[in-house]
Amino acid sequence: MIESLANGGRGVARIDGYVVFVDRALPGDNVRIRLRSARRRHGEADVVELLAPGADRVEPTCPHVGLCGGCRWQTYAYPAQLVEKAQLVRDAIGRIAHLPDVPVEPIVGAEDNLEYRNKVELTFTETEDGPALGFHRAGRWDQVLEVERCFLINEPANAAKDAIQRWARTTDLVAYDQRLHEGDLRNLVIRHSKRTGEVLLALVTTDIDLPRPGNLVDELIESVPGFVGLMHTRNSGQSETTYGHPTKLLHGQDFYREEILGLTLHVPWNGFLQTNTDMCEKLYGIAIEEARLTGSEVVWDLYSGIGSIGLALARDAGRVVGIEIVPEAVEQATQNAQRNGIDNAEFIAGDVQKAIEPLVEAGAPMPDLVVIDPPRAGLTPKAVKRVLELGAKTIVYVSCNPTTLAGNAILMTEGGYDLEIVRPVDMFPHTPHVECVARFVKRDQ
Repeated sequence: MIESLANGGRGVARIDGYVVFVDRALPGDNVRIRLRSARRRHGEADVVELLAPGADRVEPTCPHVGLCGGCRWQTYAYPAQLVEKAQLVRDAIGRIAHLPDVPVEPIVGAEDNLEYRNKVELTFTETEDGPALGFHRAGRWDQVLEVERCFLINEPANAAKDAIQRWARTTDLVAYDQRLHEGDLRNLVIRHSKRTGEVLLALVTTDIDLPRPGNLVDELIESVPGFVGLMHTRNSGQSETTYGHPTKLLHGQDFYREEILGLTLHVPWNGFLQTNTDMCEKLYGIAIEEARLTGSEVVWDLYSGIGSIGLALARDAGRVVGIEIVPEAVEQATQNAQRNGIDNAEFIAGDVQKAIEPLVEAGAPMPDLVVIDPPRAGLTPKAVKRVLELGAKTIVYVSCNPTTLAGNAILMTEGGYDLEIVRPVDMFPHTPHVECVARFVKRDQ
């Protein structure tokens, strides 16, 4: 019997006191398992047979659940998902950060738990019918599962996938084999806004010229509502990465427009934006609430990306300074400020843990508020130290990983801040991921 879920979404069973983590198992499931590995303190196992489902197990919408490495929790009732995610946040704050008395607000659930992604990266695979697009099989880096339809993206995005696939089958190109390092077609990146209707695509291949690109563009114009641009990226290396390679604009524009909190943002094909637009708006809205701005504060926005949070805060702040390591994102953030008529925000290119000290030495205005939206790995200890040295009255931390938030919270509380509140938000239904906004306040103000 599966008792609970571990961090990361695996089921937890106990056999004569021995803990076993079971992939693709849910609380209440009665399962027959095969042990995959056994260590002194715990084992890892796969489900061989589902003998009796738990009370919260449901039929998934997608037929690929269990095979695809994506939305593994589609078999888990959505209200139960929210309960589990809220508990993950409470456990991280209470058990890892050792702050059990910090209030964790009720989780904000998603209004739509399907067709919510504004970005997807698909991988090519070779089939009897020619090149096809899909996702990596669960736990496999070298096998790709062809997917007829992804239920986490909507119809225009699925139409783009189908159009690219149809074109690929009219050419002599073949899918890239990750194991043999042979082939032509590697990935397709789809960016799409439900709010503006625009679709931007990036086709990733090896170092080749595309045959009949005009035919491809015609196919996309005819088949994909809202199609605004097509990029071609050449990845000649062995690593399956979509960014950081030579890229050329083949048609239209190299960005799509997104609308968030009254802002119109130009998002480049490789620019960072939260993947769920509707829940991004709720997440940022909570961050703005916890900022509690009065109109005169200096705000430092760390890991500012294309400026989405900083620009939303600028309307209620005296001045915003954004720091972002990617120069192209800094340029896009600056342009987004101009497009939205915001003249009290500036964005600077630099690594957070290296750029703060020179800014302070150069006489930059010290912040009243610091907003942090770091990568999944959280802040490095050095970056935390630099943030603490700023001495801001308030730190609003937007986290996509409660475990790393908890680790950073230990350093921040040791450095003179109190964690006042944590507010979880479900950005990615049907996955174990959960976001949250945390508010830290400097002691003895």
